[in-house]
Amino acid sequence: MNETLTIAVDFDGTIVEDEYPKIGKPRIFAFETMKKLQDKGHRLILWTYRYGKELEDAISFCERNGIVFYAINKSFPEEEFDTKYSRKINADVFIDDRNIQGFMGWGEIYQKLVGEDGPRILPRKKRKGWFGI
Repeated sequence: MNETLTIAVDFDGTIVEDEYPKIGKPRIFAFETMKKLQDKGHRLILWTYRYGKELEDAISFCERNGIVFYAINKSFPEEEFDTKYSRKINADVFIDDRNIQGFMGWGEIYQKLVGEDGPRILPRKKRKGWFGI
């Protein structure tokens, strides 16, 4: 995919395991995939129900893991909230654990959006153990 996309990404249950209001463990390949998407020029928007301290905690957590979002809960950084307009984010793609078919996983998301193999878990080396296997 050669075009630049604006991608809205949910936090709880998508970037991290859902433990709201706490921050869960990162989902496998979430940060690696988001970094690669940013490296390819795509804009990421954090699109979450969180606000206040819980939102600041999520933003800080992502920054510590190498992700700085293009915008947070808005379509572009300069957007001002106006009750005359919908709060729907203007994005090309929405990544959320509450999709109709559920969350497909970050490896598959990467393949669909970037069109190349995503991050993988390397197979464990077999060791000789008790049974000589």
